Amino acid sequence: MKRASLASFANRLALPDLRLMSEEKLTLSRLRIEVLSGLTVALALVPEAVAFAFVAGVHPLVGLYAAFLVGLITALIGGRPGMISGATGALAVVMVALVAQHGVEYLFATVVLMGIIQIVAGVMRWGKFIRLVPHPVMLGFVNGLAIVIFLAQLTQFRVPGTVVQGDHGTTGGVWLSGGPLLMMLGLVGVTMAIIWIMPKITRVIPAPLAGIGITAAIVIGFGLDVPRVGDLASIEGGLPAFHIPMVEFSWETFQIILPYAVILAAIGLIESLLTLNLVGEMTGKRGGASQECIAQGTANVVTGFFGGMGGCAMIGQSMINVKSGGRTRVSGIVAALFLLLFIVVASPAIEQIPLAALVGVMFMVVIGTFAWNSLTILRRVPLNDAFVIILVTVVTVYSDLAIAVVVGVIVSALNYAWNNASRIHAKSYTTPEGARVYQIQGPLFFGSAEGFNELFDVADDPSTVIVDFADSRVVDQSALQAIEAVAGKYEAAGKQLQLRHLSRDCHKLLTKAGHLMVDSDDDPDYELAVNYSVKTGILGGH
Repeated sequence: MKRASLASFANRLALPDLRLMSEEKLTLSRLRIEVLSGLTVALALVPEAVAFAFVAGVHPLVGLYAAFLVGLITALIGGRPGMISGATGALAVVMVALVAQHGVEYLFATVVLMGIIQIVAGVMRWGKFIRLVPHPVMLGFVNGLAIVIFLAQLTQFRVPGTVVQGDHGTTGGVWLSGGPLLMMLGLVGVTMAIIWIMPKITRVIPAPLAGIGITAAIVIGFGLDVPRVGDLASIEGGLPAFHIPMVEFSWETFQIILPYAVILAAIGLIESLLTLNLVGEMTGKRGGASQECIAQGTANVVTGFFGGMGGCAMIGQSMINVKSGGRTRVSGIVAALFLLLFIVVASPAIEQIPLAALVGVMFMVVIGTFAWNSLTILRRVPLNDAFVIILVTVVTVYSDLAIAVVVGVIVSALNYAWNNASRIHAKSYTTPEGARVYQIQGPLFFGSAEGFNELFDVADDPSTVIVDFADSRVVDQSALQAIEAVAGKYEAAGKQLQLRHLSRDCHKLLTKAGHLMVDSDDDPDYELAVNYSVKTGILGGH
């Protein structure tokens, strides 16, 4: 490998500047905000990690260890300071089938392979393709995630520790009713009110942390009998230990874990990169997409070797962090360290926090995350964009994020192709020498190829016909075939077809395909009108 190639490869793997305060000046005031924001996020991470571990069918500590390790590593080397990562429901719903069929050790191996795939995506700079996600898809993603977060909180309104058998399987418990339900709703309302009022009084303490603290004090002080974190499961544990997945290292094992690893890697990267863009819009700062891919992959590889279920960026916790003032890597690091502290030392205290307080925080996240302006712009944007917003929202809620984004991008791309296909047309005139000139306007590609063929009047045109592409662009193989078909018609009629004003890339495309024969001196800068005649017989048997 040449030295230049080695340097280029090294630059791809280069980690970002790990100075914790690379974008914000480190002051005591800023440090206090970051620490308190991290504490708030850590408190909100506990029930989420436990709940997603239950969804995946693994022990709660498997989810908590993932939240700690993924959160810590991505906070250190991720592409966007201020983002929070951890165990997520989008990944958990994919993991459940693997765990049920093959066991948790196969999950650990899958998470390692998932991380390797994500690292490869980052090294290859594939993160840049997130730019292809249109804004309507982003709006649908945000709205869908807000609804998913809201629906996830409804499980806290069931009686913990009970299982009900129904026609469609088991549920996580019976719904609260009567006095317990009113108590739960009241505490949720109190938490939300505190979060709304607190910024108007003081910003010394993040509003979500104040909401959790005051509501917890009310519950503990008055001895109210309401669901608490400890009712979900005990979060007590030790430090995560290095553990090589106990699976047979064989081709058969690889065939089992590869499909799951690819799906998990795709879902994790899509959710992480969309969250990166969203956090960037809120903070007014850009993030490194490919670097985030590497960070997510590294975090998952490490997590798989330390008994964690893997994870990705969490939009809910990221919103809590940003709105609590977290802007640097410090808040994410502090959140992960606090979470580890909860597991190892402070589990008895954390287990006393009422679930209503955490639900209230997440409800405020839902209100802040949902793009309410999208409800009004639906009537003002093009119908196709409005359809994409609604479609992505619905698919996100009823299926999963990755499918929703892919569907949204495909529909948007098809809409774009259709609109461009209808744009192609031509202006024609006859030169003093008697040649007919067709000035093509609009891109020539698979969608407009048929319309391009209909622009020409072969029977009535003179012996020389010039096709001027100054306002057009030859894009793909279908465009080449369309030009070949038109040239064949004119050759059959004994007439000559010439191409003019091809851009540099169009010229290269046609020359590479063997379609052009230069009839005049080639202009190396393609700034002048250059005429080409088309070689027939290359395609279509002419």
